[in-house]
Amino acid sequence: MESLTLATSASLKADAALEQLESVPTGLTVEEAAQRLITFGPNALATRNVTARGVLVRQLRNPLLLLMLAAAAVSAATGDATDGGIIALIVMLSVGLGFANEYRAERAVSSLHAKITHTANVWRGGDVAAVDVRDLVPGDVVDLRLGDIVPADMRLLEVNQLECEEAVLTGESTSAAKTTDPSTSDSDMDLPSCAFMGTVVHQGSGKGVVVATGSRTAFGKIASGLSEQQADTAFQVGLRQFSKFLVGVAGVLTISIFVINLVLHRPLLESLLFSLAIAIGITPQLLPAIVSVSLAAGSRKLAESKVLVKRLVVIEDLGNIQILFTDKTGTLTEGAITFAESMGIDGKPASQPLILGLLCNEAAMTPSGPVGGNDLDRALWKTPTPESKDEPPMERVGLVPFDHDRQLMSVLVSTATDQQIIAKGAPEAILARCVSTPPEAAQVLDRLFGDGARVVAVATRKTSGLAVTSAAEERDLTLIGFLTFVDRPKSDAGQSIAKLARMGIAVKIITGDNGAVARKVCTDLGIELLGIVTGSELDAMDDDRLATALGVTNVFSRVSPEQKARIIKVARRDGSDVGFLGDGVNDAMALHAADVGISVQTATDVAKDAADIVLLDKDLGVLADGVAEGRRIFANTLKYVLMATSSNFGNMFSAAGASLFLGFLPMLPSQILLNNLLYDVGQLAIPTDHVDAEIVARPAAWDIAFVRRFMATFGPISSIFDFVTFFVMLRLLHASHAEFRSGWFVESLATQTLVVFLIRTRRVPFFTSRPSLPMLLTPIVCATVGAILPFTPLARALGFTALPLRFFLILFAMVVAYMMLVEVAKKWFYTRQPHPVRTPPSAKQRHHRRIRRRAGRFSVSTPMRLGRE
Repeated sequence: MESLTLATSASLKADAALEQLESVPTGLTVEEAAQRLITFGPNALATRNVTARGVLVRQLRNPLLLLMLAAAAVSAATGDATDGGIIALIVMLSVGLGFANEYRAERAVSSLHAKITHTANVWRGGDVAAVDVRDLVPGDVVDLRLGDIVPADMRLLEVNQLECEEAVLTGESTSAAKTTDPSTSDSDMDLPSCAFMGTVVHQGSGKGVVVATGSRTAFGKIASGLSEQQADTAFQVGLRQFSKFLVGVAGVLTISIFVINLVLHRPLLESLLFSLAIAIGITPQLLPAIVSVSLAAGSRKLAESKVLVKRLVVIEDLGNIQILFTDKTGTLTEGAITFAESMGIDGKPASQPLILGLLCNEAAMTPSGPVGGNDLDRALWKTPTPESKDEPPMERVGLVPFDHDRQLMSVLVSTATDQQIIAKGAPEAILARCVSTPPEAAQVLDRLFGDGARVVAVATRKTSGLAVTSAAEERDLTLIGFLTFVDRPKSDAGQSIAKLARMGIAVKIITGDNGAVARKVCTDLGIELLGIVTGSELDAMDDDRLATALGVTNVFSRVSPEQKARIIKVARRDGSDVGFLGDGVNDAMALHAADVGISVQTATDVAKDAADIVLLDKDLGVLADGVAEGRRIFANTLKYVLMATSSNFGNMFSAAGASLFLGFLPMLPSQILLNNLLYDVGQLAIPTDHVDAEIVARPAAWDIAFVRRFMATFGPISSIFDFVTFFVMLRLLHASHAEFRSGWFVESLATQTLVVFLIRTRRVPFFTSRPSLPMLLTPIVCATVGAILPFTPLARALGFTALPLRFFLILFAMVVAYMMLVEVAKKWFYTRQPHPVRTPPSAKQRHHRRIRRRAGRFSVSTPMRLGRE
């Protein structure tokens, strides 16, 4: 097959482009497609699978660890093989611990990601089949329908009122009309005869032949450039900024301690190892692993609750939601649309509206049931078709598909003697195109809406001489009657909304239905109706008035896709975190505009693609559980950040201070690394910990300034007790060098591991906030191991020696005093500190997030992790 660029294919006639691609209008055979898949590879933007080697390389990317290993090797080569070997072993244990946890987390994410699939309607061997988008190859012929994501760069072969929304590539908000005529342009993005991967079918339908797939597409080139860096959420940005801060502190301490030791004429290599150990000690080495384990464990738990997270880092955003906009159908209602009644304009039963509705229909009846179209179209086919003895046989000769801007569809039908236009859609849209509206029709509509029914109006117009039809022909109509449908409210929807309200989330309904229908649903569910704003009223408001209205409105009715997105953008303007739950084509723009886009597994491709989170059940109760889990995960991750930074900073500052007045190293490099390793092991249970109800009850937040204040408050308290230990060892116990190091090692490990019981909660520990069993046992075990080490056969190799009994009596008193002081400081700190506030993402971050959301649809495996600075 010859190589063909999209621009070249656009300049050719459709049949010539097919010939160049060695394809035919009925598509490739299954065998040809399989062979081309081997040649061109999968239609994917990323092929990074989880590999043990890749995770290990990331663990070894820390230059401090590599420098420490090099220094240990030099130490071993110059005669101190034992110390060098111990240091190397401890470093490798630390790397192995991080590797094991991170590899397991990434495998979990990869398996969850594989559960979300996307298909395209592809012609293979003359038949249309649903094919995974990753299996598309150049030469495949693909059908495009309203709401589809274009799965590859394609030369169009057929179009029917086809328009594509290309803002993801061009930034243009208006959709681009498509044609089959050859086209040329100086810009590769301005090709009307082509459809681009990642764009959305905004209107109409079509068919095209695939020219380019994967990273060879225009969208693939953009997404590949973005994939060179991680997608940034506020949490990631905060961690990255804080990592830079710690690196700066570590750098100052390391250089200062190294210079001081050289001035005091201590051995060069020993001073270097000690300085590097200090630098490693202040850095929370297991932070990436702890974060990954927390998020992966949370994602597995969410999956058990039927919540699939497409990107782990979105869990933090999920916990941040303050306002949730949701559609009505399937969320507050059962989502099972059933046809109820066909009636004339007087409200009396009549068969003609149903007969015309079946003609004006995008669904088709097959032996297995109705397919295609929307829920209302399919529901019409599920009722017995009425006989039409008085109606002559009609043939449908033209169709203008439904779109959410017009809110209707129409067909051109012919009989042996005449032609007519049949239009079917939202009553407001149909009535606006009618010559007149009978008064009784308005009364019937009011009654139907008051009863909570979904209503579709049917109208016609006689015409003649038309070969094709268009939206312009939807005029001067005569109203024939109404079709009603029923979607009953969910019994537990009201309870779910109340649960979300208790969690600090305001739920607002956005619906395409009439406001009276939404009002009836709210009444049935016991939801307090604050106010209703219609789409027409929305158009009359500027953004400031809309922002004011948002505070006193919880139902928006008859809104267009653009209006949905505008509502969400205005809601985000004051920094509020906004979620949107939707599953239709008309929800895509709103899903993109929200901080957290939420869809369901049965949603349209465009909705699933735009979403960050996919619910296996469209249920607000499931979503509430997901929000709570997101907040729990975030809270536990923050516990480790607060613990590690404050404790590590305090201990390393103590080590730096001790080196100023001691004639020997206060702790050997191997002891510092071992201390840090045991401490980190003690924190691995944090992801399992319980979280206080009041933490889950409010939106989560990441605030780097809050973490800095915490470190500045509790780090010095840790240092105070370190210096008290120095005094006890030197003045009271007259300790030798080995005894001093052993005593400080035991005290340091005991205080920084056991203090987690206080730091983990704002409440009184144990009495009103109990840790999980792993969280209770793991720190105690690690502290006990540290206390026993000086008495084991390993003591001599590690530079430890046995400690007297009275040291442990003093240590017990010191630990009790330390924890009492920390508890007092905690109460003081939290009474004077505001709750952390999340910084909204920048415009650039939001744009990158939008690109990556859509790129995820075409990725083979793209597990996301929090990077290490």
